[in-house]
Amino acid sequence: MTSLVTTVTETLRYRGAIGQWSWVLHRVSGLGVVLFFVLHVIDTSWAVFYPEKYVEAIASYQSPLFTIGEFFLVAAVVYHAINGLRIIFFDYRPHLWRYQQRAAIYVLIITVVILIPVFILMFGHVLNFYNSNPQILGLGEVIAAQLPFLGGMAAALIVAILFSVIYGLIAGDTSTKSVGERNSGSPIERFWWSFMRISGLLIVPLVFGHLTIMHVLQGVFDITAAGSTVVGTGGVINETGTAVEFIANRWNLLIAGVAIWRFYDFALLALVAAHGFNGLRYVLTDYTMSSPVLRRAMVYLCVIAATVLLTLGLGALIGTIDSGAIEMAQEAAANLHP
Repeated sequence: MTSLVTTVTETLRYRGAIGQWSWVLHRVSGLGVVLFFVLHVIDTSWAVFYPEKYVEAIASYQSPLFTIGEFFLVAAVVYHAINGLRIIFFDYRPHLWRYQQRAAIYVLIITVVILIPVFILMFGHVLNFYNSNPQILGLGEVIAAQLPFLGGMAAALIVAILFSVIYGLIAGDTSTKSVGERNSGSPIERFWWSFMRISGLLIVPLVFGHLTIMHVLQGVFDITAAGSTVVGTGGVINETGTAVEFIANRWNLLIAGVAIWRFYDFALLALVAAHGFNGLRYVLTDYTMSSPVLRRAMVYLCVIAATVLLTLGLGALIGTIDSGAIEMAQEAAANLHP
């Protein structure tokens, strides 16, 4: 906790070095993306397992609170991706490090250049939706709907701490060196260092494609529009105007007998889960170095979260959304906005 306070205070006091702010923005944007990733994977899985709850989740996403959050999310993803490419480039070209400050400025410029047209298109979806006088969930309802997620995160943290305490009692915490000091040069850590760079390169086209399709060309407001075309399916129509049918139409698209969007989403799921939670591990263990128990618990927390989300996401991707699930979604939508 002391190191976290030091990071915040020293960052605010720091003057004249964009490298410090790039480091902070990269971490903050990464944390924001991971948080949304957790919500998004769980919510999307409900289209298969609990159709009526997916209706409620999409209604929350269409509220003003999440609408504003969507713009911050897209900005975080774009900045994190572009800055990640900068980091990768200089990691493999250390002799050019003297240009890193200039490169950090270029990252900001490129991010703004990308976001201006993206935000204009996204804002068009927002205006069209709110001009149609929709029924929108109140702020209290939206916040209440997120409480189970907070409870789940708290439960995962408690389990991770318990595992860490039990391990410490069995193995003992006798070393005066931190876990990071003992393992920073290990083959496993060298693997993860390389993995973060390689996976980052693979994620960028996948995540930019996903953002373009699901946030720019067809936003969260369009997936509940009856009679609308499901983007990326060659003209398939969302007849019922439910998000559940939207997901079904997208995942059931076959190209040469292959469910192309299921494979696409699985690749994105696997890469982002591994990349994101390993990045979260770096952040959390940086601020728990003084306590072996907490530091180890942070590692366990990231492993638990990544495992749960991968299992849940894979289960949804290989699942089936039948007509019964779509009918349940229609009933839930009717009850949500009678």
